[in-house]
Amino acid sequence: MAFNFVVDRVVKDRAYPALARYSAEPYTPEWQEFVDHWPYTVPCELIEHCREFGVAYNLYTVNDVYPPDSYYPVGLGFFDFNIDYFALMTDPVHRALRDNQLRILFYYHEGDNPFRIKERLDSLCLAWELPPRCYQFVSGNTAARTLENFIYFPDHELLYWRRNQAVVPEPFNNNKRTRDFTCLSRTHKWWRATAVADLQRNDLLDNSFWSYNTDVSIDEEFENNPIEIDVVNIRYGLKEFVRNGPYTCDSLTATDHNNHALTVNEHYTDSYCNIVLETHFDTDQSGGVFLTEKIFKPIKYAQPFVIVGPAGSLRTLRSLGYRTFDHAVDTSYDLIENNTLRWLALLDTLREIKKKNLSQWFELCRVDLEHNQQLFLSTKQDRLNTLLNQLQTL
Repeated sequence: MAFNFVVDRVVKDRAYPALARYSAEPYTPEWQEFVDHWPYTVPCELIEHCREFGVAYNLYTVNDVYPPDSYYPVGLGFFDFNIDYFALMTDPVHRALRDNQLRILFYYHEGDNPFRIKERLDSLCLAWELPPRCYQFVSGNTAARTLENFIYFPDHELLYWRRNQAVVPEPFNNNKRTRDFTCLSRTHKWWRATAVADLQRNDLLDNSFWSYNTDVSIDEEFENNPIEIDVVNIRYGLKEFVRNGPYTCDSLTATDHNNHALTVNEHYTDSYCNIVLETHFDTDQSGGVFLTEKIFKPIKYAQPFVIVGPAGSLRTLRSLGYRTFDHAVDTSYDLIENNTLRWLALLDTLREIKKKNLSQWFELCRVDLEHNQQLFLSTKQDRLNTLLNQLQTL
């Protein structure tokens, strides 16, 4: 059993990004810059995962004779609704799609709303008179599980494993730690600002490693906030909090903070609990969950965590085999779908943790921490083989 990938060309044993107009050579810094150039297709991480974890795959070009269960992989840096991806494909690809000899495999590790993406791709298939099942879409959003032709895959787990593998974590230890929490945020979003400002005003960060970078922003509107700031009663304090930023707890640059190969060790080894500010709090109104390297960092470094993210984040982690300290933490917040009420429940959970003897509490988490660390550090062959099985049964 193997993945069969069909690509336009192979350069120095690497599949050149499908549909790309930017030119770069493998094994150079420029090879990482496709995401900055239209149409924002990138080297497909799925192929790299297979290489890293020893999962069998075959690489063909569109001019070769290839098996019928083959995929034309399109790695997406981000999905642009203004791009007609099918218009960028060559005639041999179009012919193979119409003859059901090939299927497109869009591979996307972001958490954008898959319902909207499916609507766009289905309309393009119709316009090009292509079979509606000519493509499959791998998404980092769990809502993909409910859609025809779509599959959920936790790409960030594998991506962080690969990019941070040179850093060897310490095994579990319960040495005395100087800080209660670690709470890090590289990119300004109003819901994140709401969370951190509320934590600060409730004195939950007064003995913690915490940061909030107001210099990197997604430029969203102030009112575009899934947490109702007037219910939380933080409207004016929120603006002041952002105005007084950025707030830092290390000497790394914003670019360094986005480098998965770098780790500030004390953030994980010298505080008892990680307050994980995930990428989304409501996952693009999709009802799904999107887990990123932010949660896999404390998992790798054997640190308990609370996830400030979409409802069902802990449930998704459990489905991947991880444990969530249910015997030591009130995790009922994960069941609350209303964003504002979920945040208020999270605040209560963190208050309760802070009141505890944290060294004793940390020891209560030992079994789960050791299990999680070992699971994360293990090979991801099973994840990839499961994905192949799912693709072949769609």
